[in-house]
Amino acid sequence: MLSAPKQSVPVKTVSINFQGMAADVYKKKGEVPNGSLAPADGPHAERSESPTPGLAEGTEPGAGQEEAMFVHAQSYEDLTSADNRVTTPQSPEEGEVAQADQTKMEEISKDFSELSTQLTGMALDLEEEIRHSQEDKLDSSPQVSRRDSVLSGKEAEDVTMEAWRMHQKHVFVLSEAGKPVYSRYGSEEALSSTMGVMMALVSFLEAEKNAIRSIHADGYKVVFVRRSPLVLVAVAQTRQSEQEIAQELLYIYYQILSLLTWTQLNHIFQQKQNYDLRRLLAGSERITDNLLDLMSRDPSFLMGAARCLPMAAGVRDAVSTCLQQAKARSLVFTILLSKNQLVSLVRKKDQFLHPIDLHLLFNLISSSSSFREGEAWTPICLPKFNSSGFFHAHISYLEQDTDLCLLLISTDREDFFTVSGCKRKFEERLKKRGVYHALLEALRTPFYSVSQVGIPYLRHFIYKSKSSGLFTSPEIDAPYITEEEKERLLGLYQYLHSRAHNSSRPLKNIYYTGSNENLLAWVTSAFELYVCFSPLGTKAAAVSAVNKLMRWIRKEEDRLFILTPQTY
Repeated sequence: MLSAPKQSVPVKTVSINFQGMAADVYKKKGEVPNGSLAPADGPHAERSESPTPGLAEGTEPGAGQEEAMFVHAQSYEDLTSADNRVTTPQSPEEGEVAQADQTKMEEISKDFSELSTQLTGMALDLEEEIRHSQEDKLDSSPQVSRRDSVLSGKEAEDVTMEAWRMHQKHVFVLSEAGKPVYSRYGSEEALSSTMGVMMALVSFLEAEKNAIRSIHADGYKVVFVRRSPLVLVAVAQTRQSEQEIAQELLYIYYQILSLLTWTQLNHIFQQKQNYDLRRLLAGSERITDNLLDLMSRDPSFLMGAARCLPMAAGVRDAVSTCLQQAKARSLVFTILLSKNQLVSLVRKKDQFLHPIDLHLLFNLISSSSSFREGEAWTPICLPKFNSSGFFHAHISYLEQDTDLCLLLISTDREDFFTVSGCKRKFEERLKKRGVYHALLEALRTPFYSVSQVGIPYLRHFIYKSKSSGLFTSPEIDAPYITEEEKERLLGLYQYLHSRAHNSSRPLKNIYYTGSNENLLAWVTSAFELYVCFSPLGTKAAAVSAVNKLMRWIRKEEDRLFILTPQTY
């Protein structure tokens, strides 16, 4: 049933002296004889002085010159630490808010019914569900499999077949009562006994005042994440570490919260511990499926950061100004994006978005083409911002045949027409300032090629600025043509990332040699850099190339990052 574990690949951990690069990285003009994305559209803003320019946090390439757009996540561990665990309110004020939320089930029901109608075409009355569960009169007949729903698009897999077992990663979600909630492959009904065994393992160890985190056997990792009242389990045969797999499970947990809210989820299971949560999540499975697909191919989730659409700084600033001016009192965030790349983000002053919440918004949009049909108004919980309530999101594309999508996040459920007017104002200002055409031109080249960097043997790289929460990487070119090769490259990055962020022995510098490519990882308090080279290159050439690459990123940072975020 289990395949043999993969052979290990030689990895060298080296001490590389990068400190000499600092001064070169800091220089802005006349230093880079290599490629360029485009002629500069204006002078670069100077960086503030620092004891170690370019290496200290806030002075690295891509660091915002003013306040950051996101909740400050200093390191990868911040996303998976126990401090981020959703807990019950402790203060009297928070307690009153939670109590108020629980007493407004009719309002929450209406919000969720609107969302469910969009996702499935069938309204769900949550208040009625809760009342039936309280009276213990829920229909105990088997539920229709989600794989048979009109939205599934995938036939149920036979869980007894070898093909089902050979998937690289399985994900299961179940309640603490052992009730199936979600399965990545196959129907939950066929896996109910398997999930019961998983819950039995968790409960057995808890009875001994212990907790199960993972099982390692024959090349597989079985990772458990418990977020009461749910238990999430992954069975993976990938290069990912236990931490990274746990992070993906947390994304699934937050995805569920984004549809229900933490308050509502807990209220449901307080009323009935063996409640079948699939009643409320029916039709939303494709959103979770899409999230797992994105995490397997998009480095945004691995890096815990957002990627910006490359464009001239003057154009981006003009777009941000137009967004800033098209505001309403209820707006908290205004986001313009193109295919999971950030064009601009304007936020209310003193309000910050978490990268996880932004990724969940990206996933919601990419999981459905119906948003292109018109203006959508849907409740959405941003669990890292506030897990207890819904915002309302106005989602629309500027034009049906473009990838420019505008999100307007509002606190007022009755403010649709006002927020819709903000979109019209934004479009009018874009065209009045003559920016719209330049914005469409930027969409024609959503990625840059690694050949534009002008460094021999360089195949690909990922660079993240920690202080800004943004990262950049070129389009994946030859020899990584097929989807399998692209996933293999991301798997190598995942492996280096796991070694760099190993909880027991983190590494700052890694040089990896393989038969098909060489890779280098460099992690500091200010940034992370992962670089892929041809196997014909040497370690000395790689170190020299990293020096040139950092100077190139500094030179092009105005196009690759949002350096001057706007607020209302």
